[in-house]
Amino acid sequence: MAYSSDIEAIDALSESYKRIRQEIGQVIVGQDDVVKSVLISIFSNGHCLLVGVPGLAKTLLVNTLAQVLDLSYNRVQFTPDLMPSDILGSEILGEDRTFKFLKGPVFSNIVLADEINRTPPKTQAALLEAMQEKIVTVGGNTYPLPRPFFVLATQNPIEQEGTYPLPEAQLDRFMFNVMLSYPSFEEELRVVKNTTINKSVSLQKILNAEQIQYFQSLIRNIPVTDHVLEYAVSLAVKTRPGTAMATEEVNKYLSWGAGPRASQYLVLGAKCHAAISGKYSPDIEDVRAIAEPILRHRIVRNYKAEAEGISTEQIIRKLF
Repeated sequence: MAYSSDIEAIDALSESYKRIRQEIGQVIVGQDDVVKSVLISIFSNGHCLLVGVPGLAKTLLVNTLAQVLDLSYNRVQFTPDLMPSDILGSEILGEDRTFKFLKGPVFSNIVLADEINRTPPKTQAALLEAMQEKIVTVGGNTYPLPRPFFVLATQNPIEQEGTYPLPEAQLDRFMFNVMLSYPSFEEELRVVKNTTINKSVSLQKILNAEQIQYFQSLIRNIPVTDHVLEYAVSLAVKTRPGTAMATEEVNKYLSWGAGPRASQYLVLGAKCHAAISGKYSPDIEDVRAIAEPILRHRIVRNYKAEAEGISTEQIIRKLF
């Protein structure tokens, strides 16, 4: 990709982002913050967890995204009887009496892990290892996953019977935890209008795998001033109860705080948020814009917070 400077490349990224939003808008009505978070995750080379009730177009969003970004896409419906080999693939004995590796659905650019909390920890761990290492090891052989590699997992917050909630250490692998809410009345009217007629939308391909990888490395090259870096790190450090920088609310309402990965993602996310907004370096506003979905699943409230009805979001906003 031939750009004369990083500034020109950031302008190209900002322009591509607007075009991607426009294309997705033909299919997905509303959900602006969700689309933004998912795209920031992709350009920051992170993974995303979507939490919302059924029927809020989570699967449709991922499918649309894969088409617009010209990426391969697989959807895995997580069930209690799903085995690690159903995701990663397995070795089979071929006709020539040698073992051949049959690749599983994880070998694609975008993997939608639908209802990840419905499957046992062993299978969850297999996917989470692939997310972290970007490789799969089966039968002593290592297979690299295609790049870019992005996991979008969904969780249904209502039915908790027969589910296996993701442990905090594994939730930490996700860059964002995005909450989906119901559409507004006007948005739902548009959804029903568009989906109850014979209407087919042809989507344009805006970027490809090579361009996305280029932009992922561009994001890491964006300079950050010391005061923004310090602000991002202090935001994560303040969430740790019993430490020198912890606030009064944190000590009172949290039993666990965010780890160093939160600081890394706050800086990366702020860089990406600045770039798609057409800025060449992030400021404190960019850190605040992405702080909630990054910190939400990394801090654990205690019984006092739950008893008093203090939400995780309220605690995070107080830290600003």
